[in-house]
Amino acid sequence: MVNEIYANLHLQFGNIEYLRDKAILTPRNEHVEQVNLAVVEKLHGEVKLYHSCDSVCKGSSNGDADEVLYLAKYLNSFKFSGIPNHEIRFKVGAPLMLLCNINAKKGLCNGTRLIVTQCYPFLIEALIITGNRIGETAYIPRINMSPAEKTLPFVLKRKQFLVAVCYAMTINKSQGQTVQNVGLFLLDLVFSHGQIYVAVSRVTSPNGLRIVTVDKKEFSAGYTKNIVYREISDNIA
Repeated sequence: MVNEIYANLHLQFGNIEYLRDKAILTPRNEHVEQVNLAVVEKLHGEVKLYHSCDSVCKGSSNGDADEVLYLAKYLNSFKFSGIPNHEIRFKVGAPLMLLCNINAKKGLCNGTRLIVTQCYPFLIEALIITGNRIGETAYIPRINMSPAEKTLPFVLKRKQFLVAVCYAMTINKSQGQTVQNVGLFLLDLVFSHGQIYVAVSRVTSPNGLRIVTVDKKEFSAGYTKNIVYREISDNIA
């Protein structure tokens, strides 16, 4: 899939049109991470590794016992939708996607894609490749954030760059975006109503869609199940 969608990647360093018009879509975040790491390894250059600073928000738990109860290694292990992981790994020339709004006036909104041009210890310099500020340089700082999910007995505070590598992205994250070449990579069945429709509708080129399914017990190679909740249409006259 990577070779099909990102052919001649090493010759397209920093090419805005090349990176903007390609994407690999998959249902689950863990598969997105696997694909992104595989593509990053194909790039020349040094891997840039950034770790978050995680802590428990004061007043959200027992206070004095936080450092004993919730070790940094434990906090680092959490992964949430909408906020970056503890570890971000990429190289100069890789595309990134913003995970939330930073500065709408400068085109830095949730879903904006950029190409990394320089990496500093506490700052990322990048070129905007989507939206109404294409070609402009942006600077991405570390920001404090907390997950929206309330499944923990405390509030996690994570200081990290609000970005993720986006050679691949989840089908849900691709909503609202269109590209010329899409690879639909189905290591597992889609799990939500309409995901297949969303994925295939991202493509603007007549021959720009490639689909790979894995031969598992649930479905045969070349086929997959389209998840539809029939109850939705029960009350339609």
